[in-house]
Amino acid sequence: MKTYFRLLSYAKPIEKFAIPYVLCTLLSVVFSTLNLALVIPLLHTLFNTNGTAAEVAKPENWYDVIDYFNYYATQAGLLYGPYEALKRVCLIIVVSVFLSNLFRYLSQRIMENLRIHTLLNLRKAVFDNVMDLHVGYFNSQRKGDIISKIASDVQVVQFSVTGTLQVVFKEPLTLVFYIIALFLISTELTLFAVAVIPLSAFLISRIVKRLKAQAIRAQQVYGNMIAYLDEALSGVKIIKAFNATDFIKKKFNDENILLSKISRRMVRRQQLGSPVSELLGVVMVAVILLYGGNLVLSGSDDLSAAAFIGYIALFSQVMRPAKALTDSFANIHSGIAAGERVLDLIDQKNELPDAPAAKPLTAFNQGIRLVDVSFSYGDRQVLKAINLEIPKGKTVALVGPSGGGKSTLMDLIPRFIDVKEGEVLLDGVNVKNLKTSDLRSLIGLVNQDSFLFNDTIYNNIAFAAEHVQLDDVIAAAKIANAHEFILDTEKGYDTYIGDRGIRLSGGQRQRICIARAVLKNPPILLLDEATSALDTESEKLVQEALGKLMENRTTLVIAHRLSTIQNADKIVVLESGHIVEEGTHQQLLAKGGLYKKLIDMQQFGE
Repeated sequence: MKTYFRLLSYAKPIEKFAIPYVLCTLLSVVFSTLNLALVIPLLHTLFNTNGTAAEVAKPENWYDVIDYFNYYATQAGLLYGPYEALKRVCLIIVVSVFLSNLFRYLSQRIMENLRIHTLLNLRKAVFDNVMDLHVGYFNSQRKGDIISKIASDVQVVQFSVTGTLQVVFKEPLTLVFYIIALFLISTELTLFAVAVIPLSAFLISRIVKRLKAQAIRAQQVYGNMIAYLDEALSGVKIIKAFNATDFIKKKFNDENILLSKISRRMVRRQQLGSPVSELLGVVMVAVILLYGGNLVLSGSDDLSAAAFIGYIALFSQVMRPAKALTDSFANIHSGIAAGERVLDLIDQKNELPDAPAAKPLTAFNQGIRLVDVSFSYGDRQVLKAINLEIPKGKTVALVGPSGGGKSTLMDLIPRFIDVKEGEVLLDGVNVKNLKTSDLRSLIGLVNQDSFLFNDTIYNNIAFAAEHVQLDDVIAAAKIANAHEFILDTEKGYDTYIGDRGIRLSGGQRQRICIARAVLKNPPILLLDEATSALDTESEKLVQEALGKLMENRTTLVIAHRLSTIQNADKIVVLESGHIVEEGTHQQLLAKGGLYKKLIDMQQFGE
């Protein structure tokens, strides 16, 4: 229940919906009960079983509602005749049915608003928390599983949990009113009927007992399916290139078959509850018919024939809210299972939060320093006692064999990850003591994976920038050598570029990313192998764009093509997490160490 009430907390302010819902539901139930209770005076009027007015006394107790209807129906018969009395009874029934359905519609509309309101808050909370998590979290999670929780699981929660809230209030209230009406008609018969209900409840509880575990497993398998789907769509070229289509199909279909098996087991249990409760209901009605029929046939003063028919009509409806309760208890297990997965995502904490006394940062004046920095992924140490200075306005390049820790070192500066030992200082202040948003506002990032959004070229360049004009975007595109090819596209700057910019070439995508960085105009640039995946012609255009972007900026560059960083102010050679060499291009060549070896290898390879 703790999970259920936590999920309900996202319906706040719940009183805005709860008070009108309770009122409308109460009135709906009252008139629904009245509709059935009015069958008795209707039958009395039709068959004139009430006798004379003298024989039908006015009830003494205010709660004898049915006797009041019988009394006034009899009075109407004496005053206006049987047919006129019948018309008045029918009119009252029509009005009662109208009011019952009106309030039922209003209560459903209020509950639907609550459901949508809860979905809005829950999905917002999940997505907001996911976006606030540190970058490292996503390296250890399957993207498809996260998507499944935000999309599918939240959807299950909204229908099953808020739907159950509706049933849990309305159906018990309906049951209470029906049972009160049954007691008013015949106490003896109702006591007999109520004694049979616990047996039905016990049988139903046994049926739905294992649903929660099955629901949790189903949600996990569905998350795996979404993950496989995402991987298949993202890597479709690789899949086809390696003739792995059948392999991927089997991988997806195996999970799909497993989900269908679990779903079938769940549905069998869920659907078993309804027919069992209906069968038990029919059995109970049959028993009531036998017992009540015996009372009527024996001439009991407690139960007339008309009252007995009305009783059966009312009792037959008792099973409807009971059945709804049964179904809701079956469905709530799916909602709770999905809810636990959603709340697990909401409960994930950002492991790199701002310090309580984090300082604002508005300018970059001196430079960046790494002091005795070490970092490890679990037991694998990636950086060891790194000391590095990047003065303001200078370009520092990181080179070295793959796996040496270059990208890890770069990720420390914008706090995508945090050092295990040592400090990263910006203008002499530890980046852990700065506001992360301020820190990242001073940094522009261009990496090898030129990620673009499925939007227009204009919106990709102007991404997250405020108060930007078209002239600003064009100026940035010109600096990035992108303006000419943009004009050649179908709609210029308003051209949609497809998922991840698939409609553009690699060089074009990279130049759009550079234009995005130019428009941000950051004092610090981080360039992670920005030209390594390009052909020679594209590389030349991108390198020219990068040259313009790097002017008068503090730049940290990772480059595998060493020819692109020969003019760097300082080149740092990393190997196995250690700085093994540093200096200018000429100085490192003169040393004849690892850097010269890398240069010779590339020249030989070319």
